[in-house]
Amino acid sequence: MFFKPPMPTADTALVGRDQAVETPNLHRVLGHSLNAPFPPNTESIQLGMGCFWGAERRFWQQEQVVTTAVGYAGGFTQNPTYEEVCAGQTGHTEVVLVVYKGGAETLERLLALFWESHDPTQGMRQGNDSGTQYRSSIYASSPEQLQVALASRDRYQAALTEAGLAEITTEVKDCIQLYYAEDYHQQYLDKNPGGYCGLRGTGVCL
Repeated sequence: MFFKPPMPTADTALVGRDQAVETPNLHRVLGHSLNAPFPPNTESIQLGMGCFWGAERRFWQQEQVVTTAVGYAGGFTQNPTYEEVCAGQTGHTEVVLVVYKGGAETLERLLALFWESHDPTQGMRQGNDSGTQYRSSIYASSPEQLQVALASRDRYQAALTEAGLAEITTEVKDCIQLYYAEDYHQQYLDKNPGGYCGLRGTGVCL
């Protein structure tokens, strides 16, 4: 079911702050830097699919993924806090930054995992989690990556339509500013193995 709470605008969103939050230097699981510059011959993409805790774990488990980090993107507020994002005052959604090697072939596999691991038809919610911060999104880092993402969306829509499911509501855009989430959110399910993970797919494969 498509769910759409009110989105703030550039005029009504919180202004934010100049100071970015502190993040750890290294990924707890993969051991690589959470921050750019990333290793040569890697690419990055931001993926939003509901609560970012479980989504980040899903991607750090994949071959060819060099590092991951969670953050806020797609809104207006500069360097927002988790509380501000969850209050719906920033316009941001929760995303996972995925840095990977292997080019287009790896990207296709990661996008298949993205589509199949959540329900991209629900608007601004995933399951019982509702709000602007839970909307589905793909934020590409290059025009080429954007075209691959759009093509994968169209293929998955065809599969969903054949299965009798609704239209995809996922935002697919390029060159979106990422604001890193607070330290305690980074690799949260490695720190808290029994923590909440709300990932639920549609059962439709790409």
